[in-house]
Amino acid sequence: MIKLFRFIKPYRWLVIAVLLLIFLQTLSDLFLPTLMADIVDVGIVNGDTPYILKIGSFMLLVAAGGVLCSVTASFLSSRVSAGFGQRLRSMVFSHVTNFSLQEFDKIGTASLITRTTNDITQVQQVLNMMLRMMVMAPLMCIGGIIMAVSKDAKLSLVLVVVIPVLIAVIAFFATKGMPLFKAIQVKLDKLNLVLRENLTGIRVIRSFNRIDREKQRFDEANLDLANTSVKVNRLMASLMPTMMLVLNLSTIAIIWFGGIRIDHGHMQVGALMAFIQYAMQIMFSLLMVTMIFVMIPRAAASAVRINEVLEMDPDIKDGEQLQETNSKRGYVEFRDVTFSYPGAEKPALSNISFQARPGEVTAIIGGTGSGKTTLISLIPRFYDVDSGCVLVDGVDVRKMSQASLRERIGFVPQKAVLFTGTIAENIRYGKEDATDAEIRHAAEIAQATEFISEMKDGFDSVIAQGGMNVSGGQKQRLSIARALVRRPEIYVFDDSFSALDFKTDAKLRAALKEETGDSTVMIVAQRVSTVMDADRIIVLDEGKIAGIGTHRELMDTCNVYREIVSSQLSEEEIA
Repeated sequence: MIKLFRFIKPYRWLVIAVLLLIFLQTLSDLFLPTLMADIVDVGIVNGDTPYILKIGSFMLLVAAGGVLCSVTASFLSSRVSAGFGQRLRSMVFSHVTNFSLQEFDKIGTASLITRTTNDITQVQQVLNMMLRMMVMAPLMCIGGIIMAVSKDAKLSLVLVVVIPVLIAVIAFFATKGMPLFKAIQVKLDKLNLVLRENLTGIRVIRSFNRIDREKQRFDEANLDLANTSVKVNRLMASLMPTMMLVLNLSTIAIIWFGGIRIDHGHMQVGALMAFIQYAMQIMFSLLMVTMIFVMIPRAAASAVRINEVLEMDPDIKDGEQLQETNSKRGYVEFRDVTFSYPGAEKPALSNISFQARPGEVTAIIGGTGSGKTTLISLIPRFYDVDSGCVLVDGVDVRKMSQASLRERIGFVPQKAVLFTGTIAENIRYGKEDATDAEIRHAAEIAQATEFISEMKDGFDSVIAQGGMNVSGGQKQRLSIARALVRRPEIYVFDDSFSALDFKTDAKLRAALKEETGDSTVMIVAQRVSTVMDADRIIVLDEGKIAGIGTHRELMDTCNVYREIVSSQLSEEEIA
C-alpha cells in the first residue's frame, strides 16, 4: 500500500497542514484534563470563584481551538483522500488503456472494473482515516502516558499491565482478519463476473431457458461472498466488546487504586479525575488503532490488486527506435508470420505470407476457427507475432508507434460496438473534427442514411448503451460509417457484412469500391457472395493458407474453397 502513496505528492502541503492541525488538536485534548484538575483541586477546594471562571474560560478557549482544528483537519484530509482517489483512478485507467488484449484476457474485464472502483475506494477510505487517526493515536497515546505519569507515577503501573493486553488483542484480530479480507475481494470479483455475464448474455440465457440455472450461479457466488463477509464482520464485531471490556476493567482498577492513594493522602481528587481522563485517552488512542487495523487488512488486499495492474507492463509497446514509413502508402505485407495465443498447444497461424496493395480488395475466407480474425488483428498490432513480420507501408509494425500505425487503419470489428451518444457522435468517433457533410457522406456510403432519416431526430438520435435501440445490421452500418469518415489508407472489415441482407450487402460493396479506390481494403467474410469479386482471396484452413487467387483461380486449384462455395451456392449459381 505504501507504493500507492506516491500519488499524494501533489497534496503534500495539505498533508502537512492536516498533521499540524491534528497535533494542535491533540495538545488541546491533553491540556483539558489538567485544567479540569486545577479547577477541582484549587478552585473548588478553596472556593476561589474568580480562579474557576478564569481557568474555565481558558478551557473553553482551548476546547474551541481543538474543535476548529478537528473540523479543518477533517475537511483537508477529505480533500487529500478524494484527490488521491481521483489521481489513482485516472492512473489505473490510463495504464489499462495501454494494455494489449493479452493483459485484458489475463486479468479479466470484471476484475479490472472491481479494481478501478471498489479497491481504490477501500484504499481512499483508509487514507482518509490514517491522516487523522494514524497521527492522532500515537500522539495521544504517548502524550497521555506522559501526562498520566506526571499526575501519579505509581498509579501508572495499571497502564503497564493494560496496554500490552490491548496490543495483544489488536494483533490477534488483525492476524485473523487479513486472509478473510483478501478472500472477500476475490469473491467480489467472482460475483461481478457472474453478474456481468448474466447482463451481457441475457438473450442467450432466455433463449435457452437457463434463467433458473443462472439464478443458482449468482446465488452461489452471492452466498459465498456473504458467508465470508459475515465471518469477518463477526470477528471484527467481537473486537469492540473485547476492547471495551478491557477498557472498563482498567477504569475500575484505576478508581480502586486511586481511591486508596487519595485515602492515604498521596493523591487529590482532581488529579484522579485527570488521570482517568488520560487513561481514557490512551485507551481510545488504542481503539483508534484498532479501527485502523479493521480497515487496513482489506485496504492492503485492495492495494496489492491495484499494484498488480500498475506494475503489469504491456507486452505491446512502442520501440525505442521508431522508423518512418517510405513512399508506399496503404501497403500491407505478411512475411512468414506465425502466431500463438498464450498457453495454446499449437499456433493459431502458421507461415502466413501475402501482400495487399492499394486499390485492391483482399478477402479472407475460411471455416470457423481457421484464424481469420486473428490474422487481421495482427495488422493494427493487437497482438505481436511469434516469428516473421507484418509490414505496413514497408515498415515492421513493431517499429512504428502504435498511434501512427492505427491512424492509417479504419477498423470495423466483428462485433459492432456503439457508444452512448448520438448517431453523429458515434460516426465522428472515427474522426473528431469530421464535418456534418463528411458524416452524412460516410452514412450514405454505409447505406445507413435510410434508417437514420426515419428516426425522430435523424443524426441527433440517441444511441442507447451498447446500441440496444438499433438492430444488428444497423449497428454494422454505423460501425462501417465510423471507419469510412476517417478516410484511412487501409480498411479492415472483420465479418462486418454478416447481419446485412444480400441486397444491402451488394449496394454497400459497390459504394465501397468507388469510395476506397485508392486504399487497401481487407475483408473477412463467411459468405462467398461477399468475396467473389475481390481482387485477391486468401483461403485459410486451420491457421494455414490453403490457397490465394481470384474466385475463378481458386475454384480450379483449391479444394477447401470449392467446398465452401458448394456449401453456400447452388450449381446454377456456381456456373
